[in-house]
Amino acid sequence: MRAAARQARRRCWSRGRPGPFRAPRSGDSYCGGGRGDRATPRRGTATGPPGETAWPRPRCCPAACAPSSAPSAASLCPGMPPNLTGYYRFVSQENMDNYLRALDINVVLRKLVCLLKPDKEIIHTGDHMVIRTITSLRDYVMDFDVGVQFEEDLGPVDGRKCQTTVSWEGDQLVCEQLGEKRNRGWRHWLEGDQLHLRMTAEDEVCVQVFQKVK
Repeated sequence: MRAAARQARRRCWSRGRPGPFRAPRSGDSYCGGGRGDRATPRRGTATGPPGETAWPRPRCCPAACAPSSAPSAASLCPGMPPNLTGYYRFVSQENMDNYLRALDINVVLRKLVCLLKPDKEIIHTGDHMVIRTITSLRDYVMDFDVGVQFEEDLGPVDGRKCQTTVSWEGDQLVCEQLGEKRNRGWRHWLEGDQLHLRMTAEDEVCVQVFQKVK
């Protein structure tokens, strides 16, 4: 009879249902997660004062209730554009001569520009940006607010003026320069620690790559 009663109690406890009541023992602890809402007793941790007869309040396993790691900024703001602030060293370029030819730059100046290895310095604060192109010949500075059209004086480049708007397209910073030349503009984007620049004028495309150094 006693053996049958013990087996019945074990079956009820394992199914998450209270069977014939027994008072909790010193050293029992309770861990949720079984079937049903009841908790299963486990040896190892005291549950309360000896002789307590009420059903102990179940509590979760530490592993099951461990707090998850803090969410990253990217998961909180998946649509936020990257911050381009930094100083970038020149790495490579392609098709610069044809790009300058599309802007009517004379052959002597084209050859000189193709020998330059410009650096880029970008200060990016909210919607305000300053982009400095630094060369041994001269520097060119763009100071603008993203999404706001302004008149850009491109005298140091080809003597023209454009109505320029810079905006974000996903994670790429895109510049549209409206003026005499069709399809004029550029776009910046990051790939790891490398800054890419794609410049267009008419049907020509020039690509430059810079390495972030600070």
